[in-house]
Amino acid sequence: QVQLVESGGGLVQAGGSLRLSCAASGRTFSSYAMGWFRQAPGKEREFVATITWSGSNTYYADSAKGRFSISRDNAKNTVYLQMNSLKPEDTAVYYCAADRVAGIATYQYHYWGQGTQVTVSS
Repeated sequence: QVQLVESGGGLVQAGGSLRLSCAASGRTFSSYAMGWFRQAPGKEREFVATITWSGSNTYYADSAKGRFSISRDNAKNTVYLQMNSLKPEDTAVYYCAADRVAGIATYQYHYWGQGTQVTVSS
């Protein structure tokens, strides 16, 4: 059992930056791969980034490459998503997810946070 709580969302202008955090409790955090997903109104939830349990490997959606960076601090039971050069298209609710293996599909993750809103104005 894992509980996830996202934070760090907010309103920013295009070109600005935000850092999202996801704090985990319950099951040992370091045992899980972590992912970030996002969902805009009227759209399907889509993959953003994932990181393995060790932090050795990361993978990004094309929309995130070069702008976003996922990292984790297992000592703090926290995963981060640093978002730079934000665009209006990045506006969405961002969700943190966890599972035993890293993946890019929503069905591959068993544990989800409640999400944090990111709004980017043009």
